Amino acid sequence: MEDQEALGFEHMGLDPRLLQAVADLGWSRPTLIQEKAIPLALEGKDLLARARTGSGKTAAYAIPMLQLLLHKKATGPVMEQAVRGLVLVPTKELARQAQSMIQQLAAYCARDVRVANVSAAEDSASQRAVLMEKPDVVVGTPSRILNHLQQDSLKLRDSLELLVIDEADLLFSFGFEDELKSLLCYLPRIYQAFLMSATFNDDVQALKELVLHNPVTLKLHESQLPGPEQLQQFQVICETEEDKFLLLYALLKLSLIRGKALLFVNTLERGYRLRLFLEQFSIPSCVLNGELPLRSRCHIISQFNQGFYDCVIATDAEILGPPVKGKRRGRGAKGDNASDPESGVARGIDFHHVSAVLNFDLPPTPEAYVHRAGRTARANNPGIVLTFVLPTERSCLGKIEALLSGEGEAPILLPYQFQMEEIESFRYRCRDAMRSVTKQAIREARLKEIKEELLHSEKLKFLLLFVALYNLGRNGESCPPLGRLSW
Repeated sequence: MEDQEALGFEHMGLDPRLLQAVADLGWSRPTLIQEKAIPLALEGKDLLARARTGSGKTAAYAIPMLQLLLHKKATGPVMEQAVRGLVLVPTKELARQAQSMIQQLAAYCARDVRVANVSAAEDSASQRAVLMEKPDVVVGTPSRILNHLQQDSLKLRDSLELLVIDEADLLFSFGFEDELKSLLCYLPRIYQAFLMSATFNDDVQALKELVLHNPVTLKLHESQLPGPEQLQQFQVICETEEDKFLLLYALLKLSLIRGKALLFVNTLERGYRLRLFLEQFSIPSCVLNGELPLRSRCHIISQFNQGFYDCVIATDAEILGPPVKGKRRGRGAKGDNASDPESGVARGIDFHHVSAVLNFDLPPTPEAYVHRAGRTARANNPGIVLTFVLPTERSCLGKIEALLSGEGEAPILLPYQFQMEEIESFRYRCRDAMRSVTKQAIREARLKEIKEELLHSEKLKFLLLFVALYNLGRNGESCPPLGRLSW
């Protein structure tokens, strides 16, 4: 039993090419989910696995998928080239991330295993050409996969052997229930299936009944977030909204928060308000805006990962709000429009080396807190989470603490030791900066960003940006006709 608990990659019977790729990635030992899931998957078991964000779930299904494909090609009779692995994810960003990880693991066997990502709607023609070559693994959102199945550009009934549904707890929340049920009709009767999820909610149980056959359920005995030796979590009570801005200014300007930081707010407008506020103190930041095209958002994430920005402001209200059953999401909180229903911002996106997560706005649910906090302290890196709390939000804070601590355990969210009176000298400047960030200034900042996309993006969908422009004029505000905009 002890040997099994100490199981390493080299003891799993993996192809040497996979072991070399794992070594290149710097993984000396498998994570808990990888250690438990990979051997079961290699035995041909269906899996229902729950593991926290950043625990290595992607590699936990990618490694056995690649191993099974390589083994079959090396030892079995010569097979016709066909799609044998399908990975379903709720967003285009997660599809890109999954494809990237699978390709990294297949770096030394790229000629034997080809991976295609068909999540981007604007690349349908090129995707059909790629699918004609019958890649071994296809990654995509349910709607894009179903579209290709209906057009006969993708055929799975006679070839599919392994189905993976990643971030399963989000699929129904994104309104993919109907697409997923229709998609299953195009699959063979027998295939191996993995469901990977951060939580086991009712949607995951429904998916389990639809796709799994006598599965092994892995409920790993680990906390939803790393322990205090790796992740420090604090809360600070701010008496007023002004105190929140003042405290954030002090933390960033005085370098009390070091390294890369993610700032979470609950609406897109709040994100731009925060960015304009910080700009007045020469603190560079950017807003991850769900209204902009996927290429633009990925570019922002790439710049953050490369160190061009140390601070990204994001909102998870669009993707972690109340589930929408049977239809796609429309408007998010307070009218913020999720113009691309297959795009995610806060959950699952691969931000690199995040030192701190700052909840400038209290997360709307305890689960949202977990997913925000999961952006830092990934792998073996340390991290910090600091949550700003107004007096009226204490009851909501209690629900978060209850989820994290459990009954009878010590509090997880410790008081942040900071004396507000020590930064009172900055209050006048802070108050002046807050007054200058008007609704008009916010609207102009968003408009400017959209116009820059029109000028600089090569493959921009005009209609998408027109909708984004139109959204700026909702709630009784008029939006100028495109012909009258000054370019």
